[in-house]
Parts: sequence; structure tokens; C-alpha cells
Amino acid sequence: MQSHKNVILIGMPAVGKSTVGVLLAKQLKHSFLDTDIYIQTQEGKSLQELIQIHGADGFCDIEEQYILSVDVTSHVIAPGGSVVYRPKAMEHLATNGMIIHLDLALDRLKRRLDDIDARGVVIAPGQKIEDLYAQRHPLYMNYADYAVVTDGLTPDQVVGEIIEIVNISK
Repeated sequence: MQSHKNVILIGMPAVGKSTVGVLLAKQLKHSFLDTDIYIQTQEGKSLQELIQIHGADGFCDIEEQYILSVDVTSHVIAPGGSVVYRPKAMEHLATNGMIIHLDLALDRLKRRLDDIDARGVVIAPGQKIEDLYAQRHPLYMNYADYAVVTDGLTPDQVVGEIIEIVNISK
């Protein structure tokens, strides 16, 4: 992979995109961008507040606009899990980056998402994590250049797997 390209980490909420992203950025000597934090700081509201105000679709529209405004190189980017609902946003990320899906088994994911409402997750009222996973997982796999199964791995081990992928892709 050329050093100016970005590495984009996609996956379900709580899969470790931000944790792995920071560690990966240090290893690659890249900058790190968490688009959820970027949106919150620009909007002056939490993700959950934005979802409550604008609804799920409205939030996804806001998220897409912020993603489309990202014009960086040599970054590790961790977009929100709902970014895969907007093809234009995903196409934009792919134009100068390698997309890696961090894949975590549903049972482990459910343990990590014990307070889903506080996280600002785009989820329909009454929808269960199992349903959200079933809906999003095929989208993540569709957009990913590579997938890393993170079950049983530490964040440092996940970074090691991604570094191997990046080195192979050079």
C-alpha cells in the first residue's frame, strides 16, 4: 500500500475500531480520525442527541455529508458503524484507502454493547442487536477489501494482522 493512502476500519459498534485505529495509526505513523468524534465536535451534540433530533435517516445524511468532506491522506479512519448505509460515503472513503472490516462474533459483540442507547447507535426502535448485525454484516463484507476476525485477539494482535495486510498490499 502506498504510504499516502488511508486505512479505513469499518464494523459494528464496539468492535474496536477506535481502539485499534489509534494503535494502528501509531504503527503506520499516520494520523487518526474518528468520524463520530469529528461529527460530535462539529455539531456540538452527542451522536445520540443527533439521532434523537434528526432520526436515523437524518443522522445518516449528516454522517454522509461529513464523510464526503473528509479529504485526507496517510490517515487511519474509523467511521461510525452506520456509514455503510450510504454508498456515496463508502465510495468516497474507498477512493484513497484500503477498507478493512473488523469482524467480531455476535455473542462477543452483544457482551460489549450492553448500553447500546448511550452509544449513539443507528438502530430502529425495537430492533435487536441480532437484527442489526444481520442487516449490517453483509454490507461490511461487501465494502471491505479485507476482513480481520478479531475474536480472541487483543487490540495489539489485531493491529499486527492489519499491518501484515498493509505490507502485502504494498
